[in-house]
Amino acid sequence: MERQAELDWLRGLMLVLMTMTHLPTWFSSQAGQPFGFVSAAEGFVFLSAYLVGSVYGSKARKRGFEAMQRALWGRTLKVYVAHVALLLFLLLLLVPIAVSRDAGAITGLASYYLERPHLALASGLVLAYNPPLLDILPMYVVFLVVSPFLLAYGMRRGFGLLLALSALLWLYAQYDGGRHVYRALGALVGWPVPYGATGAFSFMAWQLLWLVGLRFGVMQSAPDAPVARPWPRYAFPLAAGVAAVFFVARHIVGQTFGSDALLNVLFDKWHLGPLRLLNFAVLALIVVRLRPTLLAWAPQSPLATLGRASLMVFSAHLLICLAILTVLGGTPRPHLSIFEATLLLGTLAVLYAVARATLAGPQAIRAHGRALATRLGLRG
Repeated sequence: MERQAELDWLRGLMLVLMTMTHLPTWFSSQAGQPFGFVSAAEGFVFLSAYLVGSVYGSKARKRGFEAMQRALWGRTLKVYVAHVALLLFLLLLLVPIAVSRDAGAITGLASYYLERPHLALASGLVLAYNPPLLDILPMYVVFLVVSPFLLAYGMRRGFGLLLALSALLWLYAQYDGGRHVYRALGALVGWPVPYGATGAFSFMAWQLLWLVGLRFGVMQSAPDAPVARPWPRYAFPLAAGVAAVFFVARHIVGQTFGSDALLNVLFDKWHLGPLRLLNFAVLALIVVRLRPTLLAWAPQSPLATLGRASLMVFSAHLLICLAILTVLGGTPRPHLSIFEATLLLGTLAVLYAVARATLAGPQAIRAHGRALATRLGLRG
C-alpha cells in the first residue's frame, strides 16, 4: 500500500514534540501540549491505530484474515523487541550508573526495580512492570496483539458493538476502573506487582482512541469507501474556535489546573478525560481540513523522514533522553540557554540520522541483491 506522506509528517511532528518534552531542558515545560490540552501521545497512538487499520485492513481484503494476523503479529514482535531493549538498557546499564552517581532522575524512574530487582525485571518482560517513559510501547504491544481480532470482527460484522463496548470501558476508566480491575485480579491470583508500577497510561481509557483509529483506517482504505461530503459552512470555524479556546486556556493556566480537581479530571491525560478527547477531536478535524496543504509539501519534509522510521526514531529518542537524564538530572532549567538549544538541536540531528540510516538499510539490501543477481547471471 502506498505510503501517505502527510501521516508520516504528522508522526514525525509527534516524535519531535515527544523529544522536546522528555529532554530535561527549558523546552520541556514550553513544548508539552503546545496546541492545547493534547499531548504528542494522543496523536501518536491514534495515527498508529489508523495506519494499522488502513494497512492491515487492506491486507485482510487482499490475502485473507490469517495473512493479516501473521503480518500484524510480526509487527507486534518488532515493537516488543524494541521495548525489551529499552527496558534492559535502563535497568541493567543506566540504573547502576545512576546509583553510583546518585542520579535521582533515573533512580526515581526505576524505584520499584531498586526495591525488587528480580521481580521487576521478570514482570517487565511480560509488560506488567512499566517504568515512566517506557510505558507507551507496552500499551502499543497490547493493542497490537488484540487488533487482528478487532479487525476481523469489525470488518465482518461492523464496528458498532465494539465501539459501544469501548465507550463503556472508557467511561468506567474515568472512575479509575483499571485500578479496581487490576487489584481484584491481583488479589485473585496473588500477583505482587503494585498498580502504580504498571505505568501511567490507563489502557482501559486509551483503548477507545485506538479503536476509533482502527475504525477510521479500515473505513478509509476500503475500495468502496464513501466519498467525503462537503463540510457544512459552520463546521471548520466551529472546530477552529473551540480549538482556539483550548489553546489560549492551555497557555494561560499551564498544562494542568493546579488544585482544581474537577478540571484536572476532565482534562486528565492518563485517563483521557472527556474535554481532552474533545480537544483532540477538534484538532483532528482541523488537520483533516488542512490535508491538501500537508500533501503539497510533506513528502520532502524532514519530519516525514522521521515519521517513516517512527519505531527506530522513537526508541532512539528514549535512549538519548534516558542517557541525558542519567548525566544531567531531570530538573528542567527555568531559562533557555545556548547549551539547551544545542542539546535539543543535536538530539534532533541524531534522530534524523537514525531515520535516514533505517530507511537506507532496506534500499541498500535490495541494491546489493540486484548487483549479486546480475553478477551471477540471474538478471539480464
